[in-house]
Formats: sequence, structure tokens, C-alpha cells
Amino acid sequence: MSLLFSPLTIRSLSLRNRLWVSPMCMYSAVDGVPQEWHHTHLAQFASGGAGLIVAEATAVVAEGRISPRDAGLWNDAQRDAWAPIVDAVHARGARIGVQLAHAGRKASTWWPWAQEHGSVPAAEGGWTTLAPSAIAFEGFATPDALDEAGIADIVTAFAAAARRALDAGFDVLEIHGAHGYLLHQFLSPLSNRREDAYGGSLENRARLLLEVTEAVRRTAGEDVPVFVRISATDHAPGGFTPDEAATVADWAVARGADLIDVSSGGLVAHQRIEVHPGYQVPLAAAVRRGGRIPSSAVGLLTSGAQAEAVLSEGAADAIFAGREWLRDPHFGLRAAHELGDEIAWPDQYLRARWR
Repeated sequence: MSLLFSPLTIRSLSLRNRLWVSPMCMYSAVDGVPQEWHHTHLAQFASGGAGLIVAEATAVVAEGRISPRDAGLWNDAQRDAWAPIVDAVHARGARIGVQLAHAGRKASTWWPWAQEHGSVPAAEGGWTTLAPSAIAFEGFATPDALDEAGIADIVTAFAAAARRALDAGFDVLEIHGAHGYLLHQFLSPLSNRREDAYGGSLENRARLLLEVTEAVRRTAGEDVPVFVRISATDHAPGGFTPDEAATVADWAVARGADLIDVSSGGLVAHQRIEVHPGYQVPLAAAVRRGGRIPSSAVGLLTSGAQAEAVLSEGAADAIFAGREWLRDPHFGLRAAHELGDEIAWPDQYLRARWR
């Protein structure tokens, strides 16, 4: 059995393998409520052999949505709509998590295939965005800077959304601290110019992420895994660095996180990224620190052999993939075949099984 298809236990959760589906925004919700699209989209990956599927960035408050079409968990109608989707994934043998998110200054934007670009005006359903400082993302509206009461409300909202996620049956809670969204905005000195307890030093810039982690852990109890996704570099001069990311990851684990989901970028429009297969794996290895901090790797990982090499080299404990699952919803079954592993197929697919 390969490492990729060996089981992994995190707290009380047993995962059938280490090839997982990254959260990917579908921009297809209505008033934050997931639709039939989400049901079909997520359940297919379970049939295709995924060990864990993490549902898209799901806003903890309405104003935390990236776009008006984002999914949410700020009310009970949204919770109740997620429950049958969770059940469908479980029925196919996989586990499912949800990425709890607040977009901050990157909220209230048009979805990718809209004809318009940038921020959605209030007259067309948009809203005033919030951020650590009143510094706009390039091409977007200038946000309002959060005061300390507003920051406290954000922490409360993450905990409340975590409670709804658990009530819907989700197995894993992931906190979105990456890709230039609110928690990442606090982490980076490029977007955080505060002079209070939430700005300046790395400890201060990490304070909100760590308070959210503690609040979500309290809500999750002792049995449910909590992941934290971070961008380990801003790919921009003067921004958040891999060394800082490793330190923040250490702090997050001390406050209840079980795994750091390592990605990069998204904070600035002028980021400098050299993209190639596995380009973000060294960042996961740097955060993992030789195995002391459990981590996952992502970034153009498209084959079973490639994913297995990442694990065998000790760069990560698990693999997240996104685009490859979209191209092939049965990526898990294919990767297992490539590696010569015998894994369970859905009975309905047995006639198509490779021999």
C-alpha cells in the first residue's frame, strides 16, 4: 500500500486515504444557501475515491462573501441545506469538511464569469467591505478598517458558523487564513497597518487568526479536527514570509489546530509566482518542520506518482488537489491504479475497474 492510500487518523476521525479535494468556490449559492450544483459537485469526488473533500470557502457572515453568489453558514437555512450534501458524501465512503471564511477587503466582488469586474456596487447588491486597514486590493473598493468591537464580532461569527457546520454533520472544520482574505490580510504587513494589539509585530498580526482558531477549537470539542489554511508567502517584497508562516503555524497548532493546509499568494495583484508542477510543495515542507507540524501540500499535483513522492520525501502528511479533481472527478481511483493499490470502488463502477 502506498503512503497516498494509507489511512490517516486525526483525533477521532479516520480518513481512508491522504488524497483530498481542495475547497473550490462554485459561485452558485442563492442567499448563501448551497444548491443542487453543490450536491452533485461534491458527491462525485467521494465516488471517485477522495479521502476527504473540503467544501468551498463558506462565509461566516453575509458581508464576508467573496461574491453575492458565495455559500454561507450564518443562518440555519444554510445549515439545513448543507446537511444532505454531507450525507451524500458519507454515503459514498468519504469524509467532508467545510472551509469557514471571511473575504475582508476582497468581498463584494463579481463572480469570475460575470461581464463586470471588481467590486459590486451597492445598487447592484454589493456592500461595504471590512479589513484590518483602509487599504484597497488593487481594482476593488476601499474597505472600512475594523474596530476592536468588529474584530470581536468576527471571532464570534466563526464560532457560530463552526457550530452550524457540526450540526450539519461536517467532519472537519477548516479556517481560511489564506489567499488574501480577511485573516490573511491581518497576517501581512502589506495590508495590515494597524497600531493596536492587532498590528505591528508578527504576534499582533497573528492575533486574530489565533483567536479564531481557539474559538473554533472550543466549538469543535476534543474529537473534531480543525485545519488552518495559510498562504506561506505573499510572493511580494515586504509581505508575509515562509519563516513567519512556520512560526504562525506553530502557534496555531498550540491553540488547537491539527493540520496546516499550506498554499500561497492571493494578497496582492502584483504577486510574483513562478508556477510549475509542485511549486508550493517546498512551502509545505518548510511549515512542516520535519514532521513537527502536520501539514498538507497543494499546487499542480496531478498524478498518483507525483503525490506519493511528496509524501515519501516527507514534505507533507496529505495532498490537496483542486483542478485535477475538476478535470477528473475519479482522480482517486486513477491515482490508486497508477500506484498499483487495491482500493474499494463503488459497486456501480466495478465493471469499469482496471485489471
